[in-house]
Amino acid sequence: MREKTGPDSVDETLAAASRTIDLNVLGDRIRNLRIAAGMTQGKLAGSDASVAYISRIEAGKRRPDLALLATLASRLGATVEELLVGISRDRKAELRLELDYADLALRSGNAPDAFQKASDVLDAAAGTSDDGLVREAVLIKARALEALGHLDDAIIALEQLVDSDPIASQWVQAAIALTRCYRESGDLSRATEAGERCLARLRDLALDGTDEGIQLAVTLAGAYNERGDRRHAIRICRVAADKAELLDSPKAKAAAYWNASIFESEQGRTDAAIPLAKQALALLESDGDNRHLARLHSQLGMFLLASDTPDPAEAKRSLERAAVELEWSAASVIERAYNSVALARSMLLLGDIAEAEAMLNGIAENATRAPLLASDCALLRGQISAVQGNTDAARASYLDSVQILASVGADRAAAQMWVDLGTLLDELGESDAANSAFRSAVAATGLAISSRPVGSVRT
Repeated sequence: MREKTGPDSVDETLAAASRTIDLNVLGDRIRNLRIAAGMTQGKLAGSDASVAYISRIEAGKRRPDLALLATLASRLGATVEELLVGISRDRKAELRLELDYADLALRSGNAPDAFQKASDVLDAAAGTSDDGLVREAVLIKARALEALGHLDDAIIALEQLVDSDPIASQWVQAAIALTRCYRESGDLSRATEAGERCLARLRDLALDGTDEGIQLAVTLAGAYNERGDRRHAIRICRVAADKAELLDSPKAKAAAYWNASIFESEQGRTDAAIPLAKQALALLESDGDNRHLARLHSQLGMFLLASDTPDPAEAKRSLERAAVELEWSAASVIERAYNSVALARSMLLLGDIAEAEAMLNGIAENATRAPLLASDCALLRGQISAVQGNTDAARASYLDSVQILASVGADRAAAQMWVDLGTLLDELGESDAANSAFRSAVAATGLAISSRPVGSVRT
């Protein structure tokens, strides 16, 4: 018969945990600690319990009282709290501090360190009842994977988070990252599906008007825009902009201005997009999130290149600033590569062909990770070949870009690429090939190409 030993008084939280803990979980923890300590059941039982009783505890068939748990915990080099909750308060505080370090590393551009720290916390927190700690570690790990360019692995982790309770603080951040990762991977259908699914859950909870809710809507709009559904993207952004005005949040307003600038650019009104991007930049200067600021500087540089009167020198300055900020932020290698492509394009316009080509070659490996990035690289390679007078190579690169875009359903972008190719061929005097490219542009938009002469009368 065992005797009761241990403390005279026990924390009420632990007392409650001892009455409700899943006996199989408790048994597993005791058995795992005993095996790790190289201890037999007899040595663990001592004179306080029989070996058979310890065996039944480990099998999840007995609920020991707190006094016996205290004795067992002492022999195992643990605490009652660790047996019941899975981790002590002090250890939990240490792990939260480690996560703070991981988050800081990620925001500072050190994704490998962030990944390792978050993974260590996950290993240490395995089996604990602190779901918040685990979710936070999974989110940081997933964002680190995204930053490293491992989009598929990031998506798997983020899908698990998104399937959890949407009230959790990490949920909306995971939803935004998931939509973005699908978009960056070129899976535009899943990007829009995931974004719509998550935004609907936020609406059910009346959380779609928060900072994070507006950011999710804006990210979703970007995916629709890439897919070619510009009208729906604009509708989403208009609703988000209205909510941002009501919220009076600099971050939310910046997101609205940012996307308004992108859509102006997509409509061919780049000169109107530039001041909107600058307004967004002014709002984000006080935000403290280097990633948002860097992406906006990068976007502004791209607008300056696409303007009716391109300013490659100013664009280069903005893109170089973005490159530095991206290095010191949680930006992914893919985002950095997009900025490098734009920077190479500014060099090309400034006449630094060799520098442009060298920079493009330097990001070739990262281009294989994201179809939309690969398409942009192929386009730039075609532009470089055209400047060098290599028409066949230019045509081949343009066609590579078109095929990549068509394969991921980016029909609007593919149509634009056909137009660019047609313009290049027309400039080279290849009118038949140019007309063929223009017809392909029309086909990519989903319109039928009529054989009826323009102006003919219907009968």
